[in-house]
Amino acid sequence: MMLTGTPQQPDGLLLVDKPANCTSHDVVDYVRRRFKFKKVGHCGTLDPMATGLLMLVLGRATKVQDLLMSEDKEYAGTLKLGAATSTQDAEGEVTETRPVPPLTEQALRAAFDKFKGDFYQTPPMVSALKKDGVPLYKLARQGKVVEREPRLVHVYSYQLTNIAPPAVDFVIRCSKGFYVRTYCHDLGQELGCGGHLAALRRTRSGNFTLEHAVTRAELEATVSAADLLPRILGLTDISRIRRQ
Repeated sequence: MMLTGTPQQPDGLLLVDKPANCTSHDVVDYVRRRFKFKKVGHCGTLDPMATGLLMLVLGRATKVQDLLMSEDKEYAGTLKLGAATSTQDAEGEVTETRPVPPLTEQALRAAFDKFKGDFYQTPPMVSALKKDGVPLYKLARQGKVVEREPRLVHVYSYQLTNIAPPAVDFVIRCSKGFYVRTYCHDLGQELGCGGHLAALRRTRSGNFTLEHAVTRAELEATVSAADLLPRILGLTDISRIRRQ
C-alpha cells in the first residue's frame, strides 16, 4: 500500500463499521478530533439507527468523494409490517396501525418485485434534502410537509432472508440516493397493512465491504494516528478496488 500524506493528514480511505445511535457526522468528528486529522469527510450518510459501512475520505481523497458516493450500495434490513411511522423507520412516531394479513412468500415476492429495476421514489420529509436552502428534516420538526420531487432510483436485486411476519428480513442492492426506509414504507402500502424500517445495516458500497472496516472499539483502542495508518487505503488502493 502506497499511502501518501503524513500521520497528521494521510490521503486515503478509512472504512468504518458505524455503530447504532450516532450520526455519520459524529463518526467524522470523532476521527478528526481523536487523531487530529485536518480534512475528513464521509461518503453517504447513514441514519443514527443504522449500522455498517461508512467510508471516510481523508486529505486528498476528499477530491474523489463524489465519485465514491456514486457507487451502488448493498443493505441488510428488516421490514416491520402493521405500522407506519412519521419517519418511515423505528425512530418515528406510529401514525397508523393495521392488521397484518396472512402473507405467503409468493405474495411478499410479488410486492418486492414491484419495486425492482427502475422506478420513481419520493424522498421522505425527514431527510437532509433541502427546500429553498432549508433541510427537510427541519421543516418536518415544525410540522410542515412540502412537495418533494420523485427521483428515479434503481433496485438491482433483492433477497428475502427471513420471513416471520410482522418482520421480514431482506438484502437489497440499490443505486445511490435510495431511501431504504421509504422502500419499506412503500412496501407496507403495497401490502395493504403499512410498514416501516425496523433495522438497517450497510454491507457494501461499490466494491468496498465491511471485511476490512474498523469498529468503534478498535478506533478507541488505537493510540495514535501512526497506529491507524495500516487500516487506511491509499489513493492507488482506492483506484484498484474500484476497478475490480
